[in-house]
Amino acid sequence: MQRIRVLLADDHTLVRQSLVAVLNATTDCHVVGEAADGVAAVEQCLALRPDVAVIDISMPRLNGIEVVRRLRAELPDTRVLVLTMHEEAEYVLQVVRAGANGYLLKDSATADLLAAVRTLHAGQAYFGPNAARVLAAQVLQPARDIEDPYGSLTSREREVFHLIVEGLAVKEIARKLGVSTKTAEHHRAHVLAKLEARNTTDVVRYAMRRGLLD
Repeated sequence: MQRIRVLLADDHTLVRQSLVAVLNATTDCHVVGEAADGVAAVEQCLALRPDVAVIDISMPRLNGIEVVRRLRAELPDTRVLVLTMHEEAEYVLQVVRAGANGYLLKDSATADLLAAVRTLHAGQAYFGPNAARVLAAQVLQPARDIEDPYGSLTSREREVFHLIVEGLAVKEIARKLGVSTKTAEHHRAHVLAKLEARNTTDVVRYAMRRGLLD
């Protein structure tokens, strides 16, 4: 029997190693790769093309929501399960909009994780009880939609957002992205405007509130 090829992305080593042990102990799952940050998660998924990617939300360099967006765009055949400590409705809605196939809280039982991986591999969606309630409420009362300005950022602006959070100055951002200082300033200004932030400190505070940094 061909085993389900799984990639795990979580910046907490102990958590990641525990999940690897749980999955590899089964007869039908095999962890083919691990990542400790969002950028590495995308790179490894592109290289290894796993059947299922298990992604945390709060990771350095690139948060899990953006990882989901990129995987949906570049690896549509890889099924994505978000495994997180965040139970707030806004996170559930954001990852679903980004293209996640499942959502499970980290305090769930091991059996739930295995069921989620197997269900996604079978081509179906899997949402834990909390996420299912959020999605049901959204269907019944769509007017209660929770908007987050992060979702309005373009792909380039999200890159700039994370570089700002890392503390890079405009010239450093320009060098990192291979663009002119003027272009970097332009992107930075757009990010601040969309987030209604006055400065870098406001951007970092926003990232902290939304769980978008380590």
